[in-house]
Order: sequence, then C-alpha cells, then structure tokens
Amino acid sequence: MMRVILAAAAMSSTVWAQGIDYAKIEILTEKLAPNLYILSGSAGADPGHEDAAGGRIGILVGPDGIFMVDAQYAQITDKVLASIRKISNEPIRFLVNTHVHPDHTAGDAFFVKQGALLFDREELRDELLRQPARGNAPPADPARLPVVTYGMGDPVKLRLNGEIVDLIPVRAAHTGGDTMIRFENADVIMIGDFYRNYGYPFIDTNNGGTLKGALEALDETMKIAGPNTRLVPGHGTIIHREDIVPYRDMILDVQSKVQKMIDQGKSVQEVIAAKVTTPYDAKVPGGLERAGNGTSADRFVSMVYSQLKTAK
Repeated sequence: MMRVILAAAAMSSTVWAQGIDYAKIEILTEKLAPNLYILSGSAGADPGHEDAAGGRIGILVGPDGIFMVDAQYAQITDKVLASIRKISNEPIRFLVNTHVHPDHTAGDAFFVKQGALLFDREELRDELLRQPARGNAPPADPARLPVVTYGMGDPVKLRLNGEIVDLIPVRAAHTGGDTMIRFENADVIMIGDFYRNYGYPFIDTNNGGTLKGALEALDETMKIAGPNTRLVPGHGTIIHREDIVPYRDMILDVQSKVQKMIDQGKSVQEVIAAKVTTPYDAKVPGGLERAGNGTSADRFVSMVYSQLKTAK
C-alpha cells in the first residue's frame, strides 16, 4: 500500500517556510449576510492551495461579540485581525474549528490570547496533542487547545448576535474531528474540507479521516441544507445542495472502478497508472496539479485504494 505524503519544498527563509510566501497573502472579505462575513487568503502564494491561501474564516459580528470559524495560518494572524477590525471592533469571544489542519487551526492560540473561547471536537483536541510528535507543529502552546469540547450527538447551539449557530459534529470524514457550522437565520453552512471543488477530494487518513465518513457527511449535508442554503467549503467555490450530487457521484464512480481493479489483484501503482479519474479531470480545477508525490488525482485514487484495501 502506498502512503501519499504532502510535502512542500523546504526553504531557508522563514517567509518561504513550507513553500508559502506569507508576505504575499492578502485577506479578502466577502459579506454573506448583514452580520456574517467570509475571509479568504489571496491566490498564488500557497502551493498547497493555489486558488486561495489557507482555509476560509467565518466571522459573525454584533453586540454580543465576534464568533469566528477557523483561524488560518499563524504567520498571517495579524492580517486576519486587521481585516476583522475593518468589520467590527467588538471583542472576539468565540472560536470553533472545522477540523485540525494548520491552515485552519494554526492561528488559534493567537485569537485565544485575544480573548476567544475555543470550542472543538474532542477528537480534534486529541489530534492537536499528537501533532508535535509527528513533527508538523511547533512546541506546544497550551492556548491552542480547546477549552470546550464535544463529541458526536446533537449539535452544540449558540445564540448570539441575532443568530442561532449550530456546531454539527461529522463522523470521521476529512479528519476524525470534523464539524459543520450552520448559521440558521443567514441560511449558511460552513462545511470544512470534506467537500472541495478545487482539486480532488483529500481525506486525511493519518488524522482519522475515512472515505465512508466523507460520503456520509456529503449525504448529511444534503439532508440539512435547503435549496437556497449557501454551503461554504474551506477551499473552492461556494455551492448549493445540488452541487454535491455530481461530486458524490464522482467519488462513488471512482470507488467502483478502483474496487474492480482491486478484485483483479491490481497494485496501487497499477490503479494510479490506469487514470480512472480521466472522465472528470477536465471538470475538476486543479485536479492534475502537483500534490505530494503525484497529482491531486493520484493522491485521491491512492486514498480510495488504501481505504478499500483496509476495509477488506
């Protein structure tokens, strides 16, 4: 079984750490509702996310204080804070993460020190605790760990700024500790990274993600979203419920093709060489861009292969 590892070029300059030119990243703001905003990094500075640097941030503002979803890279928290202050000078009171990856969580400690109370899945907390041993995190800062944790079950509800915010736990999808965040009145759901339409799906099995869970998360999203609900992924374009159907069907089709080749005794290298994603490559922006040892398509097919082999 081949293990696909995402690796960025090592650079001596701290500005170019992990191949990311943090100095070039600008924070772009999009207003989705009277008091709900999305912050995104600009394109072209982050080799792992060419379309927009890092993961999206959600900002709910009002007299009850600011509620944040995700916190971007630690290296650009000053830019994120400056963008927030252009929207509101209210205190930052709450922060929740969609999942563990550093383009969503590395800035957590900074915003906790600004006064935010951090909510996360218990599984995500465990993933954060394991990170230093894997060498993909700086020395542990206790401020990065959530104060309030929750598991699977009913959504955690917060009522503030005229909104009802639902923290909806997702079972082992993109990672083992995913959460969707629904803003009921704005009819917006931030769905994290189990859906992305820039590049092929990435399921982080090293951090507890599963193919089965990702498919279940897509089905759950279609159940709770209405026809006009805006679904905000961590990467890629904002979508609606009907956009999930072809995405899910593509995953199921690739899964079926890979399973047939496994049944024929094919190795992972043979399955990747068969280019089973070819019917979709022209429809998936970034699908043939580099991602670790191959393309985004290769990484996706390798993940599907390993998940199906493990299931046996």
